[in-house]
This record gives sequence, C-alpha cells and structure tokens, in this order.
Amino acid sequence: MKRGFTAVTAPALAFGYAFLYVPIALLVLYSFNASRLVTVWGGWSLHWYAALWQNDQLLDSLRITLEVALLSASGALVLGAMAGIALARVPRFIGRTLFVAMILAPLVMPEVITGLALLLLFVGLDIDRGIGTVTLAHMSFSMSYVALVVRARVLAVDRSLEEAALDLGATPARVFQSVTMPLIAPALSAGWLLAFTLSLDDLVIASFTTGPGATTLPMRIYSQVRLGVTPEINAVSTLMIAAVALAVALAAWLQRRGGGR
Repeated sequence: MKRGFTAVTAPALAFGYAFLYVPIALLVLYSFNASRLVTVWGGWSLHWYAALWQNDQLLDSLRITLEVALLSASGALVLGAMAGIALARVPRFIGRTLFVAMILAPLVMPEVITGLALLLLFVGLDIDRGIGTVTLAHMSFSMSYVALVVRARVLAVDRSLEEAALDLGATPARVFQSVTMPLIAPALSAGWLLAFTLSLDDLVIASFTTGPGATTLPMRIYSQVRLGVTPEINAVSTLMIAAVALAVALAAWLQRRGGGR
C-alpha cells in the first residue's frame, strides 16, 4: 500500500514542482541570453544586465518598488503585530467580533474592490496619489497577514515563562522585551517577509492608488510586456528573484541562530 501510494504521489509532486519552478528557471536562464529574441538562444552573455543599468525607467521603477515594499512591510509589521498580540492575549473586549472581521476582510476581499475603495478614499480626502498612497494601500492589506502569523505564534508561547519573569521582579515592559519578543521573533520576521513579498508582487492595488512619478516595477513590466517581452525584463526579474531568495535565506539563518541560542 505504501509503495503504491509513493508511486502515485512522486510523479504528482514532480509535476507540481516542475509546473511552479521550470518557468522561473527559464526566465533566469534567458536573462543571460545573448540574443535579443527571448525565444531564441544565442549564447551566454551579461549584455542585458549591463543594459539594465542604463534603462532609467526600469531602475526608477525598481527603486520605487523597493522603497514602497520596505516602508509598507515595516508599517504592516508594527500594526499587524499589535493586532495579533491583542487577538491572542485579550480574549474579550468590546467590538472584538468587528475587529476580527476587519482583520480578515482584506484576506478575502478581491483586489479590484480594495483598490477601488482606496482610490475613492484618497480622492474623497483630496490626497495626492503617489508613493505615499501606494505605501498606505499595501500596508492596509498586508498587515492582516502579519496579524494572523503573529497571533498563531503568540498563542503557542508558554505563558509560564512570562509569569516566572514577573515573579522575579521584572516589569511587564521588561518581560515583553526580554521574554516575549525573542519567542515571537520568528513570526515577526516571517510576517515582515510576507508583507514585503506581497508588496513586491502587487499590481492591481498599486494601479488604483499610484500617481504620476510613482510607477512600480510590476506596473512597468506589465505595460512593457503588452508590447513584447525584452531580455531586460528577464534581467530585472532575475535580480528581484535573487533579492527575495537572499532575504529568505537570511531570515532562515537568523531563525536557526536564535533557535540555537
């Protein structure tokens, strides 16, 4: 029975991983293509990476995307962590049901509806759209993911450790800093990375909330892909993949280091 189950699941897993990662591998491979045609292999070359540094539009969009992702992920981490701790540690308070519904709503709300609602909000408040509005928009939906991740980790924390610190004379602030924070640090780093990745990937909400001079990289790539894929797009996409992979590897290393301690 076990051998038959393995015979079925192994090809299914292989097909699933190939479906997910082969296109990414091809994108990285063709970023080193010497030919201008992305479907024709012309040999190995770093020409398109050199040309990328002279493409001011793509570089400006990449800078804006990283700036928005860093700011929105940091803001979402703070707000989401507070929301997650409140949900885990305060079982009853006035408006808890509404609060939970507001936290979960961005997870199931279509991005078109979210983007349109935020657009109407910014227009109604007469706020000029730009990097600030895109950052606020990304923060508003990514904090929900952070809240759920942090809440799950806080619920798994052994309360006796905090109670022991309180019995030894530590203040609540000291307990949170020295005991609680190290215990939930993996969830905080995972939540930040999740919010950062969601911001990098977003196209729909950014399209509604952006303004002149605040075109993100996904928007730039989408507008250029409609006219045809160029090797420069493969190059900048490869750099983004490398940046995300490096961030994930660094987070995993920090978690292992923290666990060892």
